[in-house]
Amino acid sequence: MKFYLNGKWEARDQVFEVTNPYDGSLIDTVPKATEADIERALTSAVEGAAIMAATTGYERFEILRRTADLIQERSEDLAQTLSKEEGKTLTESRLEIDRAMQTMELSGEEAKRLSGELLPLDGGKDVRNKLGFTLRVPCGVVAAISPFNFPLNFVCHKVGPALAAGNAVILKPASDTPLVALKLIEILLEAGLPPPGIQCLTGSGATIGNGICSDPRVRKVTFTGSREVGEEICRASGMKKVTMELGSNCPLIVLPDADLEAAAQATVVSGFANAGQVCISTQRLIVAEDLHEAMIDSLRAKIANVTAGDQLDASTTMGPMVRASDAERVQDWIGQAVSDGARLVCGGERDGAIMQPTLLDHTTPNMRVNREELFGPAVTVLKASNINEAIRLANDTEFGLSAGVFTQDIDAAMRFAREVQSGNIHINWSPFWRTDLMPYGGLKGSGMGKEGPKYAVEEMTETKAVVIHSK
Repeated sequence: MKFYLNGKWEARDQVFEVTNPYDGSLIDTVPKATEADIERALTSAVEGAAIMAATTGYERFEILRRTADLIQERSEDLAQTLSKEEGKTLTESRLEIDRAMQTMELSGEEAKRLSGELLPLDGGKDVRNKLGFTLRVPCGVVAAISPFNFPLNFVCHKVGPALAAGNAVILKPASDTPLVALKLIEILLEAGLPPPGIQCLTGSGATIGNGICSDPRVRKVTFTGSREVGEEICRASGMKKVTMELGSNCPLIVLPDADLEAAAQATVVSGFANAGQVCISTQRLIVAEDLHEAMIDSLRAKIANVTAGDQLDASTTMGPMVRASDAERVQDWIGQAVSDGARLVCGGERDGAIMQPTLLDHTTPNMRVNREELFGPAVTVLKASNINEAIRLANDTEFGLSAGVFTQDIDAAMRFAREVQSGNIHINWSPFWRTDLMPYGGLKGSGMGKEGPKYAVEEMTETKAVVIHSK
């Protein structure tokens, strides 16, 4: 496929390959953008920002509504493309396409709701005959850098609100999964988006991302990815508005009064969906000592039913990781944990990019599999003697994106909600839950700002205060 630049689909002599992570087969190639392409994208985006700012909220709603309809019409083609390049099963891809459609639909609705507020200026001492209100205006040019693991819906979470707010967008999709994002650009243009309103460059993140984010013509940067890359982008961005969603190593607490069956089922669903490549996957399972052995037995039986393999095979329930090198890294971390005293309950084997679903018992907080973001299909188990220790273990991390607890004790649940340092809290479910309209973002090293169309639109606009002085 070609990338989209300055109102045209363009090719380049230098390309990179997009391959199926299951068998390494070539799916397509995309161009490598150059520094000259970045300058052209910025120039076109500035033009696009002026055009988008002049459109009405209703006109932007109509574009995004048609986009949602076209996503729905082409859902199977998009799902097939997504599965082939990312590695998630077709069932998971079809769910993502449906969510992407909803994200664009929700973004379109927010385009009609942009508003300011009346300011109570006469509440100030000796203030009379003044009328004040705020105007919410677009930032201008938004740089959107998206990850590989949700290559359509996460793109929609950036592009949809940015366009709804009246901005132009420069999109840099993940190098492993650019194809479904490029198909979204085709859909947006067919839906009536002014051509300068969107640019989509493919290639090196270091070249494109830094080149775009450091430019003063870009006024807003939205990024999903690793903390290390997020920090680099923040340094490059300087005095810009930024939204950073930087991952986690999410905890799930299971207290003595929990529904054991429900907790075990939620752990398996949340630990191994998309081969564990989800920033809100359950990574650290913190179990009450009294339930520990029963929980391990239940998990072992359920994990045995997870079938890892070809993501396009209907019998597969967990596809490959996006790269064989990532699966090798996960296997190495598991091996380190076992060498340090962890017990391998099941899994641990790897074949290329396919990493078998893994459960590690008797882990300690200082093991790498508990300190860092694993981003792979393995769940660790820690024991806690009481709620105090469980909360301490949950908070013993630099991250804070999502956390879950299973308990029937309302007091324990409320303590968990108040004291666990996480941007998303789930009672009687795992950390792995999100509906696309909710505010979504982390605390601590998991980033800053919120996604979800309503909240992202606020992040992608700025506020002016207007005061009318009368006699």
